[in-house]
Amino acid sequence: MIIMKELENIKDDIQNIAEAILSVLNIDVTIVDENFIRIAGTGKYIDKIGDEVDGYSAFKKSFTEQVEIFIEDPKNSDICKGCDHVGLCKEFAEVCCPIVLDGKSYGVIGLIAFSQEQSDAIKGNINDLMNFLKKMADLISSKLKAQINTEELEVEKKKLEILLDNMDKAVVSVDINGHVDKCNHKFKELFNLRDEDLFQKSMFDVLNFIKKVNDNNFNKYKMGSFVYNKRNRNVKGIYNINKIMIKGKFKGYVIDFIEKKEAIKNYNKINKDYKITLDNIIGNSELIIQTKRNALIASHSTSTILITGESGTGKELFARSIHNHSARADHPFVTVNCAAIPDNLLESELFGYEEGAFTGAKKGGKLGKFELADKGTIFLDEIGDMSLHLQAKLLRVLQERELDKIGGKSNIFIDVRIIAATNKNLSAMVKNGSFREDLYYRLNVIPIKLPSLRERREDIPLLIDYMIKEYSDKLGKEILGIDENAKQLLMNYEWPGNIRELQNVIEYSINMSQSKILTLDSMPKTLTTINYVEERVDNEEIRTLEELEIREIKRALDLYKNYKKDKELAANALGISRATLYRKLEKYRDKLDVK
Repeated sequence: MIIMKELENIKDDIQNIAEAILSVLNIDVTIVDENFIRIAGTGKYIDKIGDEVDGYSAFKKSFTEQVEIFIEDPKNSDICKGCDHVGLCKEFAEVCCPIVLDGKSYGVIGLIAFSQEQSDAIKGNINDLMNFLKKMADLISSKLKAQINTEELEVEKKKLEILLDNMDKAVVSVDINGHVDKCNHKFKELFNLRDEDLFQKSMFDVLNFIKKVNDNNFNKYKMGSFVYNKRNRNVKGIYNINKIMIKGKFKGYVIDFIEKKEAIKNYNKINKDYKITLDNIIGNSELIIQTKRNALIASHSTSTILITGESGTGKELFARSIHNHSARADHPFVTVNCAAIPDNLLESELFGYEEGAFTGAKKGGKLGKFELADKGTIFLDEIGDMSLHLQAKLLRVLQERELDKIGGKSNIFIDVRIIAATNKNLSAMVKNGSFREDLYYRLNVIPIKLPSLRERREDIPLLIDYMIKEYSDKLGKEILGIDENAKQLLMNYEWPGNIRELQNVIEYSINMSQSKILTLDSMPKTLTTINYVEERVDNEEIRTLEELEIREIKRALDLYKNYKKDKELAANALGISRATLYRKLEKYRDKLDVK
C-alpha cells in the first residue's frame, strides 16, 4: 500500500505555524497528517514528532467528518471513550480543527490544555480560538496547494523534457530575441552545440541560416532548407518555425530540424518491406522450383539482376524475395514503376534534385529513390519503358556508383543493388535502337526468366486453393473449394494475364458465388466463350453455312466433352440456347455422330 505524505513536504512550514500558535495562545499544539502521524508539535509533543496518535482519538473524528471539535472534559467525553489512554489521560481540554484542501482532508491541528488555567483560557474564548485555528488550517492548506502545484509543474516539466528528448526531430524553443528556453539532446547533437553556445547567444546568431520572423514575414520564412558547416559538423536539412502566441502576442518560437539522413531513415521505416521470401511463392512444378533455386543463388550476390517474364508472372514478388534473402534485408527495398511515371518526372523521382534546381522545385530539394535505397535494393519495374536519356544516367549510376542530382554541385556516392524487370524483349529493342546495348549488358548480369502460368499448369490447383482462402477471408464469404468442372476450365484456359488474371477470376467468382463451392455458373463468361479466329486462306474452298455450323458445333462439343455440363457450356460458347443446341444436334445427328 502506498502511504501518501503530502504534509511531509512542508513540515518545516507547519512546525513554524505550530510555534506561532503556541506564542499567541500559550497552549501546546500538535499537528498530524493523513496517516495520524505527528508532523509538528510544541512543548511535550516536540519529542513525539513522528509518533502515531491513537486511532480512536478526536483527531480521527475531526479528520474523517471534517468538523471542528471542542472537548471540555476528556475523561468523561463520549468521543474519548474509545481511546486506549482514557483512564490515564492528563488533558484538561482539547480542540481539533481539520486541514482541508479542495474537499480532501490532509491532517488535523490539535490544541491540548494540560492545566486548568489553559483549559479556562480555551473555554473563555472558544469562538475566537476556533476562528483562529481555521485560519491557521487555511494557511497550511494554501502552503500545501502551492507545494502540490510546484510538484505538478516539476512533473509536467520533466514530462516535457523526456518528450522532447525522445522526439525524432531536433527541437529548440526561443523567445522573440532568439534566446534559448528549452532544447532536446538531438538538437545539441545535430549542431554539436554546448550549453554556453545555447544560453549565452541568440539562436539567430548561432544558426545564422534562420531568418528572424515576425507577423509580416512569417509565411515567407517559417520553413526552409539549411546547410550547416561548423564545429566539425556538416549537416543538410530542413527546418520549420512555429509561433508561440499568448493572448494574440508573439512570445517566442519553436523550431524543429530534420536532417536529410533522418528523412531517409524515416522513409525507410515507414516503407519497410514485409518479409516475404521465396518460400512464400506458391508452386511445386519443376519450372518454378528451378526458378526459385536460381533466385536464391542470385540473392547472395551483389550483381545486378534482370527479371523477365510476361505480365502478371510475379516479377516484383521475386524481386522482394531476393532482397529479403540477401545481406541487404535489413535495409530498404524501394520500388519504381518506370512505365507509370511520366518521363519528365521520372528523372527527379529517381535521382532527386537540389533546392532551386528549376522553377517549382520544393524548398530543401527532393530525395531521389536511389538515395532512399542506399545500402538496400532498388527495383526498377518496366525498365523497357525508360527513355534513352534516362538510360544513359542509369548506366552512369551502375558504372560509377554515384548519383548526379538535378541542380547538384557534386556527385553523391551510393551503395544500391539494382534489380530490373520487364515483360518486353530487351534484346530485340537493342537491335532496333530503342534500348542501349551497354545498359542491357550491365542489367543482364544475372538473368532470371519467370515461367508463364500455362507453362506450369500443375501449380494452378495450389494457386486456386490459396486464392480461395485469401479472398474468402478478405470478402467475408465462406467458400470451401471449387468443383471439378470449374477447376478443369481453369486448368485448360491459356491465361494471357497469368497469376494476376487468375487472382481476378477467383475474386470475381467468390463475389458471384451463391454456394460454398465455386462452380461454372460463378465463373466470368469470358472464360466459357470460345474465342476462335479462323485464318483465311486465299485458295480455300468456300463452304456452305451448314458445313460451318456443323464444324463449330463439333468443336464446341469436343472442347467441353469432359465436363458434366458439357452441353450447356457448348451452347454458351456458340452463343445459342441449350434448347437450340439440342435441335441442331437432332438435325445433324448423322453428320455429328452424336448419341
